[in-house]
Amino acid sequence: MKKNDRIAIIGGGPAALFAVKHLISEQVLPEKLFIFEKSDRLGAGMPYSERGACHEHVANVSANELPHLPETFTDYIKRKPYLQDPDFSDYRNLNEYQVIPRLLLGNYMEEQFKLLLNQARKLGIEVKVYKETAVTDILKKDDELFHITTDKGEEIICSTSILCTGHHWPKKHEEKIKGWYDSPYPPSKFTGHTNHAVAIRGTSLTAVDAVKTLAHLNGIFTKKDNGYTYTLHEESKNFSMTLFSKRGYLPALRFHSEGSPYSEGWIMSQEEIYEYKQKNGGFVDLDYIFERNFKKPLQKKNGKFYDDIKDLSIEQFVDKMLSIRDELDSFELFKAEYNEAQKSIERHQTIAWKEMLAAFSYAINYPAKHFSAEDMMRMRKTLLPLISVIIASLPQSSYREIIALYNAGIINLISVDDESYVEPDADEGALYHYKDEAGNEKSEHYKLYIDAIGQQPVQFNDIPFEGLRNAGSISSGYLKFKDKNKGAEAFEEDNSHILKIEPDYFYLRVDGLNINDHFQALDYYGEATENLYIMTVPYIAGLNPDYSGLDFCDTAGKRVALAIKQTSDADQLVS
Repeated sequence: MKKNDRIAIIGGGPAALFAVKHLISEQVLPEKLFIFEKSDRLGAGMPYSERGACHEHVANVSANELPHLPETFTDYIKRKPYLQDPDFSDYRNLNEYQVIPRLLLGNYMEEQFKLLLNQARKLGIEVKVYKETAVTDILKKDDELFHITTDKGEEIICSTSILCTGHHWPKKHEEKIKGWYDSPYPPSKFTGHTNHAVAIRGTSLTAVDAVKTLAHLNGIFTKKDNGYTYTLHEESKNFSMTLFSKRGYLPALRFHSEGSPYSEGWIMSQEEIYEYKQKNGGFVDLDYIFERNFKKPLQKKNGKFYDDIKDLSIEQFVDKMLSIRDELDSFELFKAEYNEAQKSIERHQTIAWKEMLAAFSYAINYPAKHFSAEDMMRMRKTLLPLISVIIASLPQSSYREIIALYNAGIINLISVDDESYVEPDADEGALYHYKDEAGNEKSEHYKLYIDAIGQQPVQFNDIPFEGLRNAGSISSGYLKFKDKNKGAEAFEEDNSHILKIEPDYFYLRVDGLNINDHFQALDYYGEATENLYIMTVPYIAGLNPDYSGLDFCDTAGKRVALAIKQTSDADQLVS
């Protein structure tokens, strides 16, 4: 078997969709293409199917922001009107700036996957799709081929594997403890009325999903003026929701963007990265990326704001931006940000610093694996909390529902510190332990608890493919300390995440797996595992702290396809 003659994609969601798109566009044409998907649909993945959404859940992306696919969203609606929503039932009245219902977006991507696979077949590729089939193990044997085992007892042999397994929501106490849910997915598991208080951990978009699911089950939203009112069902008269957040921040809202913040033009090229590393001690500096990808573009967009922050360090900038959030009540700030976002949309004027921060968050992912351990720790401690709030891009319709719940006295938010924790109650639900604003210890029982802090990284030992782990084909991610003294200090403080290699080199273990710039897995010795690529975001979150969703899938898919193409071209030259 020649290299890349048989390509297997593990997972059939959006990442797989864009991997196939770029395999075709880069003319990487294997003899056989295998796609394994544990559900009964391709393209939709978890977020855009019934596994992650109901009719009330909307994406934080509009048609004009979607990456390029065989068919535009408007053309798709022209062929397949979405009669469940009047805003998407007639292509002639379609507003391409309006956010899309998640189930509709899943239908669109499923259709695009079909079109791409038809293209692949016309190009002579034999496509084999295994739906409702879970891959249980992958092993690279001495023949240098991947032996893929499925839950149906089949073994498929291929030359190249691309992991696209998507979201991962492990169950720790769910189904063991009544009233405890380790995630809000699938939303269909919540049925009937809830006539008591509910605790929701987190304020991310995942928490918004939980809020919307329960709100629609227990009451009715009624349009009034430019918003909604909310009325509880009689059977749910005691229903309420409390959000617990370590910072007490609600997600920022969508605003008008003048360009695509997630474009390849923002990213440092590999040549630029390696040239910079040669001149700067073998690392890419976080401060340089902040200057290159945030301050300089901001200077062109909003000179006045730039003048206010041009001399600030990353830490000072984040403190300045978050101090406003710390000073104001979360829901009052939420209302003020909504008004700001509405003006931005109505006037078609961007909010420059937020747009630049979104672009910066995208650009930072690709050089991140070249950071020093110190800079990665800085980024996670200071920048990511701000970035995660700002780029959430909460749709206005979701805001209007949350404010209706707030005005009805149904939802509130409690800010907790790092010492807070939740434990299962032996009988039902959970006990939430925290300190209130006055510093008093609180311990409150909730009959229903939902963990909604969002997708968490998957660590090496939890990767579900034992063959890859045991063979050393994959490894944990590490970054080297630039300053040996700082490495030694970190090692003394907490050696569980710090690796010491004699004589005196120190490395920070980051979440997930080790990869290179082509999303290629690195083995136990730090060498690239030939023909194994990882696009599963939770598996590579430490070295690729990405938040951009479909844009990540598109960019990563292109990089993987180019890497496979280069391997194929090199093999042809050798032969």
